[in-house]
Amino acid sequence: MAGGHANRRRGEVEAVIDGDRRILCLTLGALAELETAFSVSDLNGLADRFSSGRLKAADMIRLIGAGLRGGGNLLSDDEVAAMSIEGGILGYARIVGDLLAATFGAPGKEAAANP
Repeated sequence: MAGGHANRRRGEVEAVIDGDRRILCLTLGALAELETAFSVSDLNGLADRFSSGRLKAADMIRLIGAGLRGGGNLLSDDEVAAMSIEGGILGYARIVGDLLAATFGAPGKEAAANP
């Protein structure tokens, strides 16, 4: 599914991948897929894993792939691995960071909004 506009309130992010603007979203199904892929028992386990800031390239492929599938893009992780993103590894990292922030929220953001 190319095109459309991301709705941050639904946890969506927008990224240009292989020259097409795409919507990514870590839906419950996508999160369940990631729990299995990363062998964690719950969402806290996922959050802990991602908060370390140390992700392998394979982790980024899984995250972007799950986000793309959650956004309605029917792509396998192998297809995602072959796609190009402007900015190279920094572009991939930006998408992953945006996706995780949209899903799990930025640390301290709620506390700052509700003193």
